[in-house]
Amino acid sequence: MLKILWRIREGSIEDIVLAAGGDPPPNYKTVQAWLRIMERKGQVNHRQEGRAFIFYPLISRGDLHRKSIHQLLAKYFTGSRSEMLVALLSDERISRDELSKLEGLIRNRRKELS
Repeated sequence: MLKILWRIREGSIEDIVLAAGGDPPPNYKTVQAWLRIMERKGQVNHRQEGRAFIFYPLISRGDLHRKSIHQLLAKYFTGSRSEMLVALLSDERISRDELSKLEGLIRNRRKELS
């Protein structure tokens, strides 16, 4: 739902269902339930226009990514970034390209911190 709201910026449940596309499109009540859950989590809010609720995102894509990563770190890696990185690097499916990118990111981060 957030991806759709980021794309359309705001909309009613019907707007979101239409923007989601799909064959069949998502169920109206399901979209409504997800929006209520996301509202309780502080990810979306709404205002009323006539009889329709217009939903809009409260959180950016980057903020959601950061929050998700912090939750992942806390839940599975006792808050340790190095534990998480070791787990990622021990995955045999990692490509040489990905390793090179990670090395570059680490190098750049070290320069920033110096």
